[in-house]
Amino acid sequence: MTAVNKTMDTPWGPLEIADAHVHFFSPAFFQALATQKPEAQDAEGVTQLLGWEYPTSPEALAYKWAGELDRHNVQKAMLIASVPNDTHSVGAAIAKYPDRFSAVYMANPLLPSPDIRLDAAIREDGVSGIFLFPAMHHYSMHDPKVRSLIQVLAGHPGAMVYVHCGVLSLGFRKKLGLPSPFDMRYSNPIDLHELACSFPRVNFVIPHFGAGYLREALMVADLCPNVYLDTSSSNGWTKYLTMQTSLESVFRNALNVLGPKRLLFGSDSSFFPRGWVKGVYDTQVETLSRIGVSAEDAALIFGGNLRRLTEKK
Repeated sequence: MTAVNKTMDTPWGPLEIADAHVHFFSPAFFQALATQKPEAQDAEGVTQLLGWEYPTSPEALAYKWAGELDRHNVQKAMLIASVPNDTHSVGAAIAKYPDRFSAVYMANPLLPSPDIRLDAAIREDGVSGIFLFPAMHHYSMHDPKVRSLIQVLAGHPGAMVYVHCGVLSLGFRKKLGLPSPFDMRYSNPIDLHELACSFPRVNFVIPHFGAGYLREALMVADLCPNVYLDTSSSNGWTKYLTMQTSLESVFRNALNVLGPKRLLFGSDSSFFPRGWVKGVYDTQVETLSRIGVSAEDAALIFGGNLRRLTEKK
């Protein structure tokens, strides 16, 4: 199975879609959860508790995602390895479908030799960069260990760093009865400013419009042309804003500050049998159409920007 030459019918006509935010819940991901949930007995038992499908191998999961994207006419996806250092899983997906998938992986700078692991992941597994969760792993973006990782990425033109900021809520942990001891002191997008300025050749991506820190995310992106926002998830964080804010106004503000070339469409899809979350896509298409985004700009947001960022340099 390979990428199909199809487009999505939209109010602007046919568009090629590239999804910048798809979690790759590999066997290693469920094995890690099983160590925290002994009563599940094993990784497959975790999926039974969640009501999800168990992926028998990274290759099988890649095949499943390729078919799912075909079904929705999605051309490309950025896979996210969602357990620390699970680079071999996404590497297997890239090897199987090199024109279909790119990937970043969850990196924890506090683990041993993260810079060596990163260099190997880029060279051996073909990843495009890393996904950092400072609030989850309890570190500051000002930590020298983070800087050393960014220095490695700076040696690879076009490398990407996703940094989760704002509210971090993992529904699967709640469903399994597992604690989520996150520390929001480390979740402010402002903390990216110095690194983004110091490493202008590295592309930084703030998911979910900053997940509650929209103002701060826009400030950093305004000051740093290598900072992008992804639009993924239902963006339920808008309920925390003091003034009622719609997704329409979020997109208007983001377009006013960043323009269309630094917004990346994302669905935040993750598990089967749910698969690709088309409802997120539909809502964003409807919203951007309603505010009068041009066909050219829609093509950038829904695919062109991600394709440009992931082109081999």
